[in-house]
Parts: sequence; structure tokens; C-alpha cells
Amino acid sequence: MFGLFGSLGPWELVLILAIVLIIFGPGKLPQLAESMGKAIKGFRKAQEDNLD
Repeated sequence: MFGLFGSLGPWELVLILAIVLIIFGPGKLPQLAESMGKAIKGFRKAQEDNLD
């Protein structure tokens, strides 16, 4: 899964999280995480359906 992103170290992850917090704000973060989780789940399901 993380091969897509290359090698992300802890400082890169902290920087990405800080940028996301600045753009979306802390109030929208749970909603954003839930939406991303649903999108990933749907993508995996679609991949599994294509394999069958």
C-alpha cells in the first residue's frame, strides 16, 4: 500500500498532517477521515470484484 507513496518518513507525515489541519481545520478532520476510509473500502471492494 505504501509503495505508491515512496518512502515517507515521520517528518513528512507530520508535515502532511499539519497542511491538512491548516486547510480543513480540526473540526472537519474526523469527517474527512471517514470519507477517505469509505473511499478506500470501496476501491478495495471494486478490485476484489474485478478479480472474480
